[in-house]
Amino acid sequence: MGEKTEQLKRVWEQAEAVVIGAGAGLSTAAGFTYDGERFRKYFGDFTGKYHFGNMYAGGFYPYDTWREYWAYWSRYIYVNRYVNPPKPVYQRLYELVKDRDYFVLTTNVDHCFQKAGFAKERLYYTQGDYGLFQCSVPCHDRTCDNGETVRAMVEAQGFCIMTDGSLYLPEGVTAAMTVPSELVPRCPECGEHLCMNLRADDTFVQDEGWYRAAGRYETFLEEHRGKKVLFLELGVGYNTPGIIKYPFWQMTAENPKAAYACVNLGEVCAPTEIIDRSICINADIGEVLKQL
Repeated sequence: MGEKTEQLKRVWEQAEAVVIGAGAGLSTAAGFTYDGERFRKYFGDFTGKYHFGNMYAGGFYPYDTWREYWAYWSRYIYVNRYVNPPKPVYQRLYELVKDRDYFVLTTNVDHCFQKAGFAKERLYYTQGDYGLFQCSVPCHDRTCDNGETVRAMVEAQGFCIMTDGSLYLPEGVTAAMTVPSELVPRCPECGEHLCMNLRADDTFVQDEGWYRAAGRYETFLEEHRGKKVLFLELGVGYNTPGIIKYPFWQMTAENPKAAYACVNLGEVCAPTEIIDRSICINADIGEVLKQL
């Protein structure tokens, strides 16, 4: 890892701009795991009842009532959107880029970039945001913040929100697995249920903010066309490679001054057409950022 990290340092220092492409592996490196102890801590009652083994599986479970559905999802949203990740990986990345000309393209929906200090104007969340509701139909193309509603749902189940934002279940308290009916969110326009603003099917709402971010990203790429650009891919797998990975490969191939770097634990590669301008580091992202 050391030699390749040194190579990445040199490319980093020479780059006129850095385009960061971030996938789920970056948040995993920051401690946002969806199974194991973290899952059992917040969802032990649900897994005891339904026997699913991780947060993702629980999110797709066909609950009998909306009250139970939102009990699960309010915890899910809160711990993955409103609680800071346990490791300072995003903060380290911000310290590296804050004085550089950068832009971030991400499929992550956990808001970790903004919580770490990244400028909103330099972020493009392509797949939505856990912190936004939309109409499930949808009857319109607007979204709304869900923080107040989610916090009320979590507290209604018996959890306490600490001063640092963390979630705590007092000793002796058994968490409720439903929320009050009045907290089940509905669209103010048509009365249908609200849902998370997450790209899962063709009902995903691309609101005004989404289009503005997409435009800023395209402008950034155009302004740096033909320049020394580092396309830095962090924790991107093959779930949706057409959003970050393949475009990064293509833009690197089209620009002889560009370089491509991929950092991911267990899943790194580059096509032969750009291999001489690629740096593939199979290692923990947090450790690589420390070295940088």
